[in-house]
Amino acid sequence: MGLRGQVRTRDGWAVQHAVVTMTDMTGAQVVRAGAREDGSVRADVALAPGPYTVVVTAVGYTPVASTALVTASGRAEVGTVVLARQGGVELPPPGAWSIDPAHSSVSAVAQHLGISSVHGRFKEFGGRIEIGGTGGPDSWEKNAHERSRVDAVIAAASIDTGNALRDKHLKSPDFLDVERFPEITYGSTGLTPAGPDRWTVHGRLSLHGVVREVDLDLSYLGTGPDPWGGVRAAFRATTELSREDFAMNYNQVVQAGISAIGTTLRVELDIQAVQGESLPVA
Repeated sequence: MGLRGQVRTRDGWAVQHAVVTMTDMTGAQVVRAGAREDGSVRADVALAPGPYTVVVTAVGYTPVASTALVTASGRAEVGTVVLARQGGVELPPPGAWSIDPAHSSVSAVAQHLGISSVHGRFKEFGGRIEIGGTGGPDSWEKNAHERSRVDAVIAAASIDTGNALRDKHLKSPDFLDVERFPEITYGSTGLTPAGPDRWTVHGRLSLHGVVREVDLDLSYLGTGPDPWGGVRAAFRATTELSREDFAMNYNQVVQAGISAIGTTLRVELDIQAVQGESLPVA
């Protein structure tokens, strides 16, 4: 007899600091229980058969209310209660996350001859994401994003567009000048909610010896276990850069008003990050 249930996030993480309150139809409280480390809730108390109101609350989450029916056995099964982050925005569980280059991509798209696009990607990169919180996979505070950040580094010479001659030109002083500027770096300075599962990442990009403020449009795609016993989080981010902002002014005009290579680059990031300070050993 008593109350049984689970409290979890949309991604399946246990909310171990949740509180479940149960009241009868007169409004009198009959059960108040805290979730355990695995998110389970259990209260062995005598309950009279009939309908009850169950309210689940947790700091940083939107409360959920539902009706539970206690059977003749005196037991109420509320099942799995899913809590949404307060304000409708999501982030992975707090702590360190390491970007996995083997399952991520950093690419850029530029217009070519005014009619098509050239796609390129960087094959060597790495980075670290820190999600703010009170500690532990289930912790969350309303201002956790204020203590979250991302740092990444890209090897400029790892550019690959599928054409050796073009890649050689992109590595030259006309563009990336990889001999003088071997690394492209990005460090975030802030994170602003932009909607459910969406964020604007504010940061500084160092490219071709020039440092500029660059915002990323970030979507958080969720978390889940991997085959190696770890936990992964997935993100997609995009931004647009002007080559001229980073002193890459080379261009060849093929006819009036049309350049061989567009001055705007669309950057697309598909990122998998592994929970922890380091990547698993293959």
